[in-house]
Amino acid sequence: MDTMQVYLQASRFIDCDSAEVQAFAQRETTGATTDRDKAIRLYYAVRDQIRYDPYKFYLTEENFKASHTLQQGASYCIPKAVLLAAAARAVGIPAQLGFADVRNHLSTQKLLDLLETDVFIWHGYTLLYIDGRWVKATPAFNLDMCQRFGVKPLEFDGKNDSFMHAYNQQNEKHMEYLTDHGSFDDLPYQQIVQAIQQSYPKFCAILKQQAIEKDYNFDTEKVSV
Repeated sequence: MDTMQVYLQASRFIDCDSAEVQAFAQRETTGATTDRDKAIRLYYAVRDQIRYDPYKFYLTEENFKASHTLQQGASYCIPKAVLLAAAARAVGIPAQLGFADVRNHLSTQKLLDLLETDVFIWHGYTLLYIDGRWVKATPAFNLDMCQRFGVKPLEFDGKNDSFMHAYNQQNEKHMEYLTDHGSFDDLPYQQIVQAIQQSYPKFCAILKQQAIEKDYNFDTEKVSV
């Protein structure tokens, strides 16, 4: 197999062959003539059309699939990274997934209370192969959320890595890079789920009770600084 082929084919979670992903990718790249232009359009489409919601944290396999994220219209960093990878593959751009642990200095108090830490493990991003090199793209935080939190939105030009919100709009530290987990041609599902269950037992217990979306609304919670 061509070494790049694995980064173009449909997989268990990066279901770029699904009708939903195909339609989304084709619609958002209409008129784009280069891979870089297509990648930029897809980045902003995933970033802003799929609302960031850390309470969509369900650990079922279905919740991590690209097509499911499109159907939901809201999710968190990992499924949004999977969706960008799937959309890119759907238009012929090689894509893979990357993960890192980060310390988040800007969140809501409710979320921090649930996680019992400000370390966000396995923060997801996408690597896109553009013009002969891999470029990092992180479509997690939509523009409306960034404006509400006073965070500079991550832009993407297809040339430079768009990886982490290092500072907010007041140039105060927002995220710190801690640990890199490497890159993958598909989601390492069992590894991620095990890490989440070990790191966030309180959050996972509430998820099992199916009470999370009833009692928590990230869009209205007060920012914790």
